[in-house]
Amino acid sequence: MILGIGVDTVEIARFERTIERTPRLRARLFTGAERGRPVRSLAARFAAKEALIKALGGSDGLRWHDMEIERTDDRAPSFVRTGPLLAVLERRRAALPHVSMTHDGGFATAFVVVEERTTGATR
Repeated sequence: MILGIGVDTVEIARFERTIERTPRLRARLFTGAERGRPVRSLAARFAAKEALIKALGGSDGLRWHDMEIERTDDRAPSFVRTGPLLAVLERRRAALPHVSMTHDGGFATAFVVVEERTTGATR
């Protein structure tokens, strides 16, 4: 059963201006593993984090670094299994969220689906 769906869109040029104007945001919003990516990828990751918050119905118990995005071996994006994220998912009886990201035409968009956990452990 789907527990929540979230979507977010970021204008890449505006996001880039914001990051340039406030350089500390890069470190605040992204983990060390994420920070070196191109701005378009950072914008998509920011959108994914916002979409996850929407899908969960709020950010209680989560900080920006708790929602790290990585690429799996098959190149699909996924959320890293951080302790705080797993704790939030456990409280909501949810599985690790599905995430899809794209950047095109000057915009980055992310879509997140949170499903109910069907087994004893979070995927």
